[in-house]
Amino acid sequence: MQVVLLARLLSVGRAVLAALRGRLSALCWSLAPLSLSLSLSLPSWRDSAPRPQREQEWDDAPPTPTSVNYHFTRQCNYKCGFCFHTAKTSFVLPLEEAKRGLAMLKEGGMEKINFSGGEPFLQDRGEFVGKLVQFCKQELELPSVSIVSNGSLIRKQWFEKYGEYLDILAISCDSFDEDVNVLIGRRQGKKNHVENLHKLRQWCREYAVAFKINSVINRFNVEEDMNEQIKALNPVRWKVFQCLLIEGENSGEDALREAEKFVISDEDFDRFLDRHKDISCLVPESNQKMRDSYLILDEYMRFLNCRNGRKEPSKSILDVGVEAAIKFSGFDEKMFLKRGGKYVWSKADMKLDW
Repeated sequence: MQVVLLARLLSVGRAVLAALRGRLSALCWSLAPLSLSLSLSLPSWRDSAPRPQREQEWDDAPPTPTSVNYHFTRQCNYKCGFCFHTAKTSFVLPLEEAKRGLAMLKEGGMEKINFSGGEPFLQDRGEFVGKLVQFCKQELELPSVSIVSNGSLIRKQWFEKYGEYLDILAISCDSFDEDVNVLIGRRQGKKNHVENLHKLRQWCREYAVAFKINSVINRFNVEEDMNEQIKALNPVRWKVFQCLLIEGENSGEDALREAEKFVISDEDFDRFLDRHKDISCLVPESNQKMRDSYLILDEYMRFLNCRNGRKEPSKSILDVGVEAAIKFSGFDEKMFLKRGGKYVWSKADMKLDW
């Protein structure tokens, strides 16, 4: 009798437990959406603590386009043998589209725009770049607007019309020996590149434009002493580059130039710098400093990533926006700052004796 009673009690107990288990399961399912909602909506104390994932997100944050080099044309009237932005296309954006992209860059944090090429003054006899310069200074109110040119096509009338809007004009000059310029390819017809350089220097004085010189040091000019000529021209900056190879541009099977014969060693470059160390405006840039420290925008307004020794384009900022495109630029913001990429670049702050 006792055994039968015990068996019945066990059976009832199991039934009660099963019923409780079922109710508990149903209760859990009913509370699941609320639990998920709370976990998504309520902040966790752990979010305030540093973790590797958050550090990675910080590292992957897109850089700011503080200083942008816009190569709006690849066409040029010179044939410099080491050119690393060659005439692969003849495309130039319509003026209003270029302005739209520049306004997007300003919104993204751009403070300085540098117009380059190719030769910027080749398009519409300088009117295209002039209108962009005026737009960037007058409407976008950028602190610094500059141009890099070979100087051969610039006329005094251009300064009269657009000079007030330009902060810096950089003229490329690799040698003060005309025979060397001919060897390099920096010449058109019988025009003397060095004589033209001095004329442009004078116009920059007359129209209050800061004058800069860019020189690419290569096998044909590495032994030259330029101290006397640079001091006489007295530029605000003398940017001295070590000849750089970019596959597909001036090196490799699909390149339009063969710059290998122009390349110099790091030791040769250092010797050139040592010879000119007393020039206060000297700004040296080795291959290491150059490679990823420039934010380059091509003729389609695509950022060019040079990290693999080539120029690999992002999507155009006109299609995907600045932030999305710049993530693929390969731009090293730390190296940009380390090489002195940000300096006193507005002529209003230079306090120059024109």
